[in-house]
Amino acid sequence: MAGGQERALRRRIASVQSTKKITRAMELIATTRVARARVRANAARPYAEKITGVIENLAAGGVGADNPLLATRDEIHKVGFVVITSDRGLAGAYNSAVIRTAERELMARRAEGQDYSLTLIGRKAIDYFRFRHYDIAASYTGISDTPRYDDAREVAVGVRRAFEAGELDEVLLVYQEFVSLGTQRVVMRRFLPLESVEVIAVAGEGDADVAALAELEPSPEAVLDSLLPRYVESRLFSALLDAAASEHANRQRAMKAATDNAEELMTKLSRAMNRARQDAITTEIMEIVGGAEALGGDIADVAEVLPTLFSTDPTDQFATP
Repeated sequence: MAGGQERALRRRIASVQSTKKITRAMELIATTRVARARVRANAARPYAEKITGVIENLAAGGVGADNPLLATRDEIHKVGFVVITSDRGLAGAYNSAVIRTAERELMARRAEGQDYSLTLIGRKAIDYFRFRHYDIAASYTGISDTPRYDDAREVAVGVRRAFEAGELDEVLLVYQEFVSLGTQRVVMRRFLPLESVEVIAVAGEGDADVAALAELEPSPEAVLDSLLPRYVESRLFSALLDAAASEHANRQRAMKAATDNAEELMTKLSRAMNRARQDAITTEIMEIVGGAEALGGDIADVAEVLPTLFSTDPTDQFATP
């Protein structure tokens, strides 16, 4: 009985050791990828700053808000959701937190009598909303892990055209914002309509003081019409980069916790196996002593024979594997 328990514990320890190797490897990979994602986010920041700077120039030149991307609807009949999750799991509460936030807002809007449209990025969000029979307008996979600007453009163009055509009155963007390696938070921001040009200028980081003196051709309005779609794409690309960095950071923490739990479980199993081994040895000794007594042998003679029953030093039987 004890021998069978020992074999079962050995198999469990070997299984946990194998799992630990996998989680440790995934932790190291996630650590590398989150660093790479942060570098990409920093590399994309100058473009966002420059495009915001041009909008500051337009605000300084007194450009109006006639562009349809800036038009705020009086009544909201249909709201669009752009939800960014990952294609893979094993990232802790990363996906569930984003999905829960989006679904809560969607249900609140439906309670107000508003219709909805879902644009989903990532297999986890697609599987969740499809399983619950939500209407999905568009879905994208293979983007979340390493997003490209072309990916952001493809998604942004579809959402922008639906908004400009009047199919959507408002668009919300739901994703995880990367604050630091240890802190990520779910945010839900209005994606469309954009803020007024003046609000964008106040929130921007460009150099409006110098560029406000520049003359724009063919006209400030034409430049604004050409610029705002690029600004929409830039905002979505920034959100995708933030979401990618957040995904890898969450996976790194989840895999580290799994590795630590595997080590703790191996320690407990090793102790249990040592106890089972000790019980088996004790049982064998008692059986030998009992047999010697039954045959009328001398206990001292049995004690001299016992060391030869073990292939190694008996104390090694209790060593931790």
